[in-house]
Order: sequence, then structure tokens, then C-alpha cells
Amino acid sequence: MKSSGSARSARRNAAPSSSDTPTNAAVANGRAKPATKPKDPIRSTKRTTQAAEAAQAAQAVEGTAGTAAAAAPAKPGARREDKDRPLFEDIRFLGRLLGEVVREQEGDEVFDVVETIRQTAVKFRREDDRDAAQTLEKKLRKLTPEQTVSVVRAFSYFSHLANIAEDRHHNRRRRIHALAGSTPQPGTVAYALDQLKQTGGASKKVLQQFFDSALIVPVLTAHPTEVQRKSILDAQHDVARLLAERDQELTERERAHNAAMLRARVTALWQTRMLRDARLTVGDEIENALSYYRATFLDELPALYADIEAALAEHGVAARVPAFFQMGSWIGGDRDGNPNVTATTLADAIDRQAAVIFEHYLEQVHKLGAELSVSNLLVGASDEVKALAAASPDQSPHRVDEPYRRALIGIYTRLGASVRVRLGEGTVPLRSAGRGAPPVRATPYADAEEFTRDLKTLLDSLEAHHGASLAAPRLAPLVRAAEVFGFHLASIDLRQSSDIHEAVIAELFARAGVEADYASLAEEDKVRVLLAALADPRPLRLPYFEYSALAQSELGVLEKARDVRAQFGPRAVRNYIISHTETVSDLVEVLLLQKETGLLEGKFGAKHGGVRNGLMVIPLFETIADLRNASGIMHDYFSLPGIAELVAHQGGEQEVMLGYSDSNKDGGFLTSNWELYRAELALVDLFKARGITLRLFHGRGGTVGRGGGPTYQAILSQPPGTVNGQIRLTEQGEVIASKFANPEIGRRNLETVVAATLEATLLPQNNAPAQLPAFEATMQTLSDAAMAAYRALVYETPGFTDYFFSSTPITEIAELNIGSRPASRKLQDPKQRKIEDLRAIPWGFSWGQCRLLLTGWYGFGGAVASYLDGATDAAERSKRLALLKKMNKTWPFFATLLSNMDMVLAKTDLAVASRYAQLVADKKLRKLVFDRIVAEWERTSHALAEITGNDTRLAGNPLLARSIKNRFPYLDPLNHLQVELIKRHRAGDTNARVRRGIHLTINGIAAGLRNTG
Repeated sequence: MKSSGSARSARRNAAPSSSDTPTNAAVANGRAKPATKPKDPIRSTKRTTQAAEAAQAAQAVEGTAGTAAAAAPAKPGARREDKDRPLFEDIRFLGRLLGEVVREQEGDEVFDVVETIRQTAVKFRREDDRDAAQTLEKKLRKLTPEQTVSVVRAFSYFSHLANIAEDRHHNRRRRIHALAGSTPQPGTVAYALDQLKQTGGASKKVLQQFFDSALIVPVLTAHPTEVQRKSILDAQHDVARLLAERDQELTERERAHNAAMLRARVTALWQTRMLRDARLTVGDEIENALSYYRATFLDELPALYADIEAALAEHGVAARVPAFFQMGSWIGGDRDGNPNVTATTLADAIDRQAAVIFEHYLEQVHKLGAELSVSNLLVGASDEVKALAAASPDQSPHRVDEPYRRALIGIYTRLGASVRVRLGEGTVPLRSAGRGAPPVRATPYADAEEFTRDLKTLLDSLEAHHGASLAAPRLAPLVRAAEVFGFHLASIDLRQSSDIHEAVIAELFARAGVEADYASLAEEDKVRVLLAALADPRPLRLPYFEYSALAQSELGVLEKARDVRAQFGPRAVRNYIISHTETVSDLVEVLLLQKETGLLEGKFGAKHGGVRNGLMVIPLFETIADLRNASGIMHDYFSLPGIAELVAHQGGEQEVMLGYSDSNKDGGFLTSNWELYRAELALVDLFKARGITLRLFHGRGGTVGRGGGPTYQAILSQPPGTVNGQIRLTEQGEVIASKFANPEIGRRNLETVVAATLEATLLPQNNAPAQLPAFEATMQTLSDAAMAAYRALVYETPGFTDYFFSSTPITEIAELNIGSRPASRKLQDPKQRKIEDLRAIPWGFSWGQCRLLLTGWYGFGGAVASYLDGATDAAERSKRLALLKKMNKTWPFFATLLSNMDMVLAKTDLAVASRYAQLVADKKLRKLVFDRIVAEWERTSHALAEITGNDTRLAGNPLLARSIKNRFPYLDPLNHLQVELIKRHRAGDTNARVRRGIHLTINGIAAGLRNTG
């Protein structure tokens, strides 16, 4: 396959043949002149000799590490094209390999079809060629089902390979800057510390206090639109590794071998089934998540800690930082809308997590035993190490003078015993403890802290006896890993919807004769009954009564959580998220459920002590109404008797989770962001008045409409006082793969969270410009107008639901085996379909598939137009526009909002979207809705240009702009094919390849857009 070059930045008309296609003229209105045509970044697919291939690769400006050209950064005056040439060389090379594989595997005829479609699509995209558009449509329509699948797979895999090349280029550029000694880049801890130093924002004491009290936790979650199979991810990981090798100085033979291995992995991709035959299970989701620990987290997190301490030492802070950065997970504990998550899956999740971390510890301890051959005949060791050596089962005379080895054999045997007692025999492979070690049953470690203390004993001794350099490569990272991951690897949150809790509580009360109809009580009566039950030491459950399957399942999960905490420590499960929190009783219900299952100990409301050891109940405020009520609910919760003692037992901290997805679906992009901002400020004021530490848990998704976008800017744009060293945030679906599949990229993303939290906490004045009150008042005006426009379209336009279900692949997404939970609560019956019932994730995912991405921009243009046009005269309008420009320049919240919208608009394509609109059978409805969407797109694009001064998209991010332009010619055929296949499928074509082709296009489009879930 070849690549197109740079595509035009403006929309071009799709020119479909149908005369009733909505607003073709409107789509064309935003057209700009085509960009200058660069050289094709991927050459024609031809078989070449290895020598020619090696010579071609050597032409890359920065493509061969070890040479002077590669080691030096591009000259200050170098063009962006020169800096990015190695990227295009990589894409060209991978594209050629893919083309060769397609020809070899499918034959010349299929290859020619793929290449013809590619050339036509490039011409259509690059040159705005209407004849090419009609030719493309005809060619796609004539494809057989078999050819369709091959074409879709070819273009989909090209998107995946282009992603790998881009990731590699990011790593390459970072390395070049590092070799050149460039100043620290934004998003690094070094940059954050430099900023603090320049502004005098943090003394040594303040920095130490920050790390002593900080808690940063990325939380991996299962994702209903995850489209990648683990087999595909593993093959792509190999491609990334092999591609990175090509930046080294290789001999001709080594380069030829590398090319052969890459071709083998591309062939493996082609011969691997891209889709799942069966729906993803929770067990599959657990295994997928664990693969990122092996690939990235186990090694990169300890390395990040070491780098942070090194950077702090340069700023005079030499102390060791505590384990402030940890990992969390929802997989196996998130029951909201997923009936497949039970006590069994919770147990499976923690067992698999424990197996992964125990395997890591055992491997590292075993290797340390080989490496630390230190003899006490030559150098001393501490008495504590000697005691560990004496307690070891190792009796070999060959190691009598090697206390570290003997101690490590003892540690290994105790680890093995810890595995057996927690996971059972044979769950984790164990090596021999060493020759001379008798087959004794060692004493298992009581907890991970005891294991860590033994490791620290070795570390301290080495540092005290001239062996610090021996500890640095493996022992020090292992100590850090033990502190961070414990025996549980990641804390698993429990999550369930508040209505489920209410149903279980109502059943318990009714069976116990406490309250016959709890659910119908007024809120104040509910709280009164709940508090009385909490204060009563007697259980509500009766041993000889039968309870519903729902009640047994919910109570069983909490009982299993109690067992897990006893087995793996309290950090294994420590949080309980309450979805759809709307009242105080929603929180108290979960406290009562914990009391009934033995998680809460002590007497609630007691003057001395109170309850303890339970899971922190964390409200999740999701809708616009919930966000507006958040501070009021928390105020009433804190005012309840016994809650002050409970919060004190939690360390004076309380977490609150904010949902980005439902608030967006409820009120639109602009209003969702603004209501989140307001809710955070209200919570800060409340918690400050109560003397309680607030930790916000941000439920961010992949798309901008679900809180996605660059993490660094997202954290820096938080309202003043809302971070304070405490933050948790979700990482979901294909975003996890894009961030953490590559260890270098993963390391960078982990550091970004730390750097942003450091800056947001210690430089809060950056989020509080002088005109903040005026800015906030203007945002309220914009939000009111934007929400009205959004709801007028989505909830008040007759027939909009039918339009959405017809013009997007939402029903086909629901059929795809891409998650363990359903896409909607009531999707199957057309008469029951409501936008309100649709889950927010597939809602946004569907708009991405049809290239509208409506959830990331709709309503903004109309709001700005209303604000500016409401001015009394031209002078007033200019004043208002100047204020919006000032907001963009000085207020990170507004600037980030516009930046994210800019990215979404760059990925939006109205011409492609107009093809999806043709799927709506009702022509009048089609024209009505699509015309309104196009008009708002034009208003939004114009408003963004007026405020930022940039008529083109992504003017401040040329690399992303070029990436989008280069990959879109390869997305266009996938979109056109998806429309054609959906037409056939909905018309009753039962050919399995048609359905498979639709699902493959969903995969390919998601890969091409990268953040669509």
C-alpha cells in the first residue's frame, strides 16, 4: 500500500449520487484550497531487495541511532517536514510490507483492488475530485463480500501500523532532545520543578510535604467499545519493538533480518483473526489489563519513582518519596450494568492480579540470588542480613560466606509459601530454592509490608557496605515495586448503581419486618430508618429465610471483598463507587450493606471509636442535575451522626467521583465541562469549611465528549484548589492500549500525570487569572445557550432518536463482541429506544464512527453566536469577542476546552457523515436533522476561528494535523464501505461476510481515529 501525502485541512464534498443527500452545498461552504502536495510518504508496493530496502531506510534524517545525524536534534531552522521525515519513512516501509503481504496472501487481483481503491481515495481526499468520489462509490459497491473483507482488513491494518510508526516517532524525538541536552519539555517532572523554581512556588519543605501527602491513581476500566484482541495487541507490540531496532546502527545483514522479522509479524497479523468469535468475558478483560502490567507498569513505575527522586535531588530534596503513585482497577468489581460481574469474578480478578505480581517478585528475587554473589570474606554485611541468612533453608557449603544469596533463598521460599497459602499449589511456577536447601515448608509472609522489610534490610546493608551500585539495577526497583503493588497489584474498586442498592435494602428491611415498603419512603424517612439499622448491632439478614438472587449476589460481592482484604491486605479493595448518586440515602445504604457483610466493624454513631475498616463510599455524580446537587448532598451526608467519626477513620479524606460521559449526553460538551467545573468549586468550598481533604476521581473516557484529551492539559485546567496532590482518573479501552502498550510511551504518560498534579497543586494561581469572575460569568451565559441548543436537537427534535439509530452503526456496535456488558439497557425493541437509556460510551463511539463526533462540539457555535450577536452595537460585540480571546489566552480551563474542540473538529468530516445520513429512510427527517448539524458545525468552526485567530484546524499542533491528514485517505474507504455494508445488512443480506465486514470497519475506523471510545 501507498500513503497519501498531506490532505486538505477543510472539508470536501463527498458528492454522492443521490439527489436527496442533505446539504451538499452546505458541506462545501467550508472548503479551502488544497494544501501543497508533498511527496508521497509511502511508495508504490514493489518487491525490493534487502540491500535496496536498507539503503532507502538510511535516507531518514534521524532514522539511524549511533550516527551524528541521528544523535543531533534538527537544526533550529529545520522544517517540520524534515523533522518528521523518519516518521514517513517508517510508514512507507510498513505500508510496503503490508502491501507485499496482501499480494502474497490474497493474490494480485485483490491487491490490485486494494491499490485502486487507495489511489482513488487519495485523489478524492487530496484533490477534491468529484469524479474520483463517484468512481470510488461505484468500485466499493461492486465489491464481492470476500473482496470487501480483504479491502477492509488492508486499510484497517494500515491504520494500526501507522499508529505504531507515530508512537515510535514520538519516542525518537524525545530521545533526540535528551541526547542534545534540550531544556525539559512540558509534561515532565523536571519541567514542573523548573517552573516551581522560577516562580518561587515551592521550597524543599513544600515539595517534601507534597509527596508525603499525595495520592495519584490511574484506574484501568473495562470498556464496552474495546475493539482490540490481545493476540493483535501482542503482534503489534512485536512490530513496535522491531521498528525501534531500526533506529540502531545495524549491519546490512542485521537490517535484512530485522525486515524479515517485521514481515513475519505483519504476516502473522494478516493471518490472525481480527475479531472475536465470542463476546468478551470479564476474564478476558482481566487478562487484557494484566498484559499492560507485564509490558509497562511493573518496570516503568519503579523507574519513574527513581527519576522523580533524582530530579528532586537536583533541587535539594534528597529524601525518599513514599508510594504516592499506585494503580487501580474496575475490572472484576464494576457491576454497574454488567450482570456478569459477581463475587466469583472479583475473586478471579484479585487472584490473577496476585499471580502476576508474585510471578514478578519470584523472578526478580531469583535473579538477585544469581547477581548478589557478595562474600562476607571480602566485604561486610549488616547483622540483620546475617540473621536473614541464618534463617534461610539454604545449607550449601558453597554459599556459607554469601549472606545475601542465602537471605534471598530464604525470601524466595517464604514468597513461595505466600503463594501457596493465598493462591494454592501450582498457581505460580516456583524454582528450586537452591542445591542444599531441604524441601521444608517456609513461613509465608503475613503481608506485603513484611516482604518489603526484608528487601529493605538487604538494600540498607548494601548501601552501608559500598554496594549501592549493586542495588540500583534490580533490588531498589523491586523494593519500590513491593511498596507500590503489594500482594494485590492494583486496588479493585467495587461499583454498582444506587437503584440496585435500594432494591437489596428494601428486601432486607421487608424480610426483617423493619419496613414493609422502604423504596416508597420519603428521603428523610429513608435516612432515619437506615441510621437506626446502622446503630443496631443485630443483623438484618435472617439465617433461615430465602433471599432473591439479586440480594444474594450483591451481598456475596461484599462478603468476598471482606475475604479479599483479609487475604491480600486492605489496599486490595478499598473503595465503593455508587453510580447515579442522587440522595444522601444512596450513600448510607452502602454503609448498611457493609455492616451486614462484616466489612464495617464497631458501632455506628458511638461517641468513642465508631465504625472502622470499611470501604470508603464514593458518590458518582453523573448527570447535570446530579452535578448541581453534589455539594448539597455531601453537606447533608457530613451532617449525619457518626459520619464525622467515619471520615476521621478514613484519614480525614473523602473521595468524590465526577462523571463526564452522562453529563455530556445529558447537556452537551460545553455545559458538561462547565457544570463539572462548578461542581468541583462548590465541593472545594464545602470540604474546606469542614476541614476534610477532598480527592476527586475523574471518570474520563477516550473521546473528548467523555472527558478525553491530553491528560496533562486536563489536570492543569482543573479549577483552583481541586487537585492538591490528590487525584484519581480512569483510563479506558483503546486509550489504555495507545497509552501503555509501548513501555516508552507508557512511561511518558505516567510521568505526565505526576508532573501535571505537581503543577496544578503548587502553582494554582495559573488557573485563577485576574478576570476570573468575568470569565466565569461569561461561561455561564455560553453554557445556558449551548445546553439549550444541544437539548433542542437531541431531546426535543421529533424523530431524532430514529435518525440516530439509522444514521450511525449503533445497532451493529451492539452486535459486536467488544465488551462484557451490553451497549444499552433497552436497545433491541425499536419502540422502547430512548437516548436516555443508551449508555454514554456507545453513544459517543457511534458518532465517532460516522465521523461527526457530535459529542465534542455541538452547541458551542450557537452559544458563541448568541453571545456576540446579543451585543447592542458593533463596539460591544468587539468587546465581547476580545473577552473570549482573553479567556483563551489566560484561562487554562477555556483554552483546554477550545483545544480539545479543535482536535475533534479536525477529525470531523461532514462529507463522509452525509453518506451515513443517507441511511435514514425518512428523507424529510434526514434533511431536517442533518441540516441542523451542518449549520451548527459551521457556526462552531467560525466561532473557534474568531476566538483563536486560526482559520485552519490544529494550527498549534502541526504533527497531529499532519497525522490526521495522512491517515484520513485510508479511513475514507472504510467509512464508505461501512455505509454500503450496513445498507446490505439492514436490507436483509444474511451473508456472514457482510456482518463481519461491518465489524471490521468498526475496528479499523476506531484505530484510525485513536480516541473514539
